[in-house]
Amino acid sequence: MSYHDETSRTLSYASHDCLEGLLQRGRGLGAIRAHQDPHEAAAFVDDGIRRDWKWDDQTDTRSLYHARLIRDLNLSPTPVVDQLAGDEEEWSRAADVLVLLAVAGSDEAREGLRAYVREGEHWARLLESVADRWPAEWWEDLGDVARARIGGEEDLPWSFEPWSRFGIEVPGRRFPPRPSLDGLSDEELLLLLAADATESGTKADALRALAGREPAEGLLPLVPSLGTGNDRRPLLFLRRAVDRLGALAVPAARGWAVDEREWLARLGTDILADHPGPEAIPGLVAELVDQWEARVWCGPDETAKRLARFGPEAADAVPVLRAYWLHTPHSYERADYLRALAAIDPTGLDDAYTESLWDCEKRTRLLGIASAPHRPQTVERIAALRDDPMETPEVRAAAGERVAQAATTGT
Repeated sequence: MSYHDETSRTLSYASHDCLEGLLQRGRGLGAIRAHQDPHEAAAFVDDGIRRDWKWDDQTDTRSLYHARLIRDLNLSPTPVVDQLAGDEEEWSRAADVLVLLAVAGSDEAREGLRAYVREGEHWARLLESVADRWPAEWWEDLGDVARARIGGEEDLPWSFEPWSRFGIEVPGRRFPPRPSLDGLSDEELLLLLAADATESGTKADALRALAGREPAEGLLPLVPSLGTGNDRRPLLFLRRAVDRLGALAVPAARGWAVDEREWLARLGTDILADHPGPEAIPGLVAELVDQWEARVWCGPDETAKRLARFGPEAADAVPVLRAYWLHTPHSYERADYLRALAAIDPTGLDDAYTESLWDCEKRTRLLGIASAPHRPQTVERIAALRDDPMETPEVRAAAGERVAQAATTGT
């Protein structure tokens, strides 16, 4: 198996095992090494914000990764504030980082963004972002600015806040967000899905809630009724909720696969493809090898997930899965390679789980929190994630549970 630097559509990534390449990929090991040499890392952190090293802008994330590096390495946020004057993409990357740095206590980041709201081109989008992440007292005094500036935006404001608080009516955005359904039981969510009178948006919210829980078999008979109004596509979050059922969905999927509705037939076919028999292992391993040799970065996660279901029987895939874990610039998929390795051959993954605590992707950090070995370094890092105001609520909650567990059981 040969290794070479990956090349994206427009950017050539540095080697996967040097500091620059690790930081470009958002690897946890990159953050760890950056702490060992902040001076060398500073230029790479700046480059990562000025240029977009994400392989997939829709799924890969870097803003929290970069904000943490700036804070933890004691780097100046001034270059990031200056980047707000760049083009729309440069502005967006800078704003995302600065919003988080302000939450972490950076006065320069906070004041830089407030100044941009007063004079910057994309002020409305920024104001929505800070209203979502900052305490109200940090932005509610900008109401006069908003009322004076509103009206010339290229894109309509999207969020309910801060416009409602400012008394600004936004065309097409007159209704407040729907209430969360997370407090409902599985049975109550299934009743909502079964009722003809339930609006499609509410059904999608119910599916999203089910997708984050233990499998609910009661969803299976409802699936054929969960298409959009014109029955041309499934409701949002249906596939994710069905995926939670795993192999339990296979018998029903056989019927879906021959349905005359295209979306339901495709769903059934995909579910069956995700749960092949052991005879499929050689073909799946060969598929993964072909993807690696062609340096295909988007999609091998699906192959990895299918192989993971076979456990140790898919041992031939381990070298390629390890290569993908180390090399992929598509950071969102990294968690799926680690999950597959854990299912097939969990030996020797302590270092991978440990570095995952510094990874740019939430899913990977969650794997690290759940499985990193109990060592002083990991305990300290997990406690830091629990207490970090920039971190996502899900990661903070998981870190808090792991810290509590360690305090009581020592693991």
